[in-house]
Amino acid sequence: MSDFQSLTGQLLVAMPAIGDPRFERTVIYLCAHGPEGAMGLVVNRLLDNLTFPDLLRQLNIDADGIDDRIEVHFGGPVDSGRGFVLHSADFQQDSTMVVDDEIALTATVDILRAIADGRGPFRSMLALGYAGWGPGQLDGEILANGWLSVPADSDLVFGPDQDSKWERAMAKVGIDPLLLSGDAGHA
Repeated sequence: MSDFQSLTGQLLVAMPAIGDPRFERTVIYLCAHGPEGAMGLVVNRLLDNLTFPDLLRQLNIDADGIDDRIEVHFGGPVDSGRGFVLHSADFQQDSTMVVDDEIALTATVDILRAIADGRGPFRSMLALGYAGWGPGQLDGEILANGWLSVPADSDLVFGPDQDSKWERAMAKVGIDPLLLSGDAGHA
């Protein structure tokens, strides 16, 4: 019997010991975590060179009248040309992966059309690329003090204030980021 504990639906918060500048001060929503590996999306880092209307135009979707306040996130360093929409579970298609009662993931052009037409999910976050880990890799990084697991909530995942998400995620578990050290140790 396995004692594996899935962190699917949790937030991963980068600790100072992360050791990878691509993930420094990131918050990742973990879409899947199992013995075969893990996959998640960075929810607090925006791409500054691409807007939602630009993306729609690249996909030959009418972008006239589209709200340009919809931001495009850096989802992670893996497959950076692939798009993902993390969204409220009120919207589902055949290809939608339901993560939990509140959040789902869809990676089709159809969801972008639905958002553009005003038929999309109540809340959503568009990301290019994802963060991925092979079997046991994420668990090893957590044990090495690279990540902290924090319960997810919709405001942290979908909220607009990108700059404060890392601090707010730390505060959820009572941690003052100013008191953190990058050194891992054992008692």
